[in-house]
Amino acid sequence: MEEKISRSILNGYFRKLTDCLSVDVAIVGAGPSGLIAAQKLAIGGKKVAIFERKLAPGGGVWGGGMLFNELVVQENVLPILEEFGICYESAGDEFYTADSVETASSLIYHALKAGAKLFNSITVEDILFKAGRVCGIVINWTPVHHMGLHVDPLVISADAVLDGTGHPSEVVALACRKAGIEINTPTGGVMGEKPMWMECGEISTVENTKRLYPGLYASGMAANNVSGGFRMGPIFGGMFLSGKKVADLIMEDLL
Repeated sequence: MEEKISRSILNGYFRKLTDCLSVDVAIVGAGPSGLIAAQKLAIGGKKVAIFERKLAPGGGVWGGGMLFNELVVQENVLPILEEFGICYESAGDEFYTADSVETASSLIYHALKAGAKLFNSITVEDILFKAGRVCGIVINWTPVHHMGLHVDPLVISADAVLDGTGHPSEVVALACRKAGIEINTPTGGVMGEKPMWMECGEISTVENTKRLYPGLYASGMAANNVSGGFRMGPIFGGMFLSGKKVADLIMEDLL
């Protein structure tokens, strides 16, 4: 029995991983914008794989604000919550609250049910760069990085790479540093996140969601960090809309 169980796990996982060695879209970071983008791209017929560094996907959604597991969205985001089956309540003044645990769970569930594949405990340590285009990611186990082991990685080929790593915008920073590229920002590089200003942060999160270089995109707080947007804290409307916007951009580019 023990051997059969182990074989089942190994066969299932490696079948899934082998199928995702080449994808249409590789999403780095399973936060809200990445999960929403994954769901919409998968529904649109794209082959999508998500790579999450932590054991639990969901990004910063789980904790709400300061571990109070409620989050806030605006009225214009309610159609997205309804599409994902997320319950919400009016908080007055055109704001609505949702349970952050239900929200994270629903985003993960619908992304996977749409056909996206999710690999957790995997760190993206480099990009694949050929002929002036970002065309994949370089992956390794997160525990390998935590233990400081010298273990060579594997490569995932992708037509589009989405940086959804949040505040550090790690994938875009890697691309700028190692490939020496000039990205689609006012400075040509990563500008860095500005301090908290919720109203402006919500707007800039969506505005800064864009194609930064052939094959390279950023969404959510990664987009804000890249283009110098303001931080917005535990209000998630901009994150949700960012995921929808970047999915539309990638779909157009991959036609």
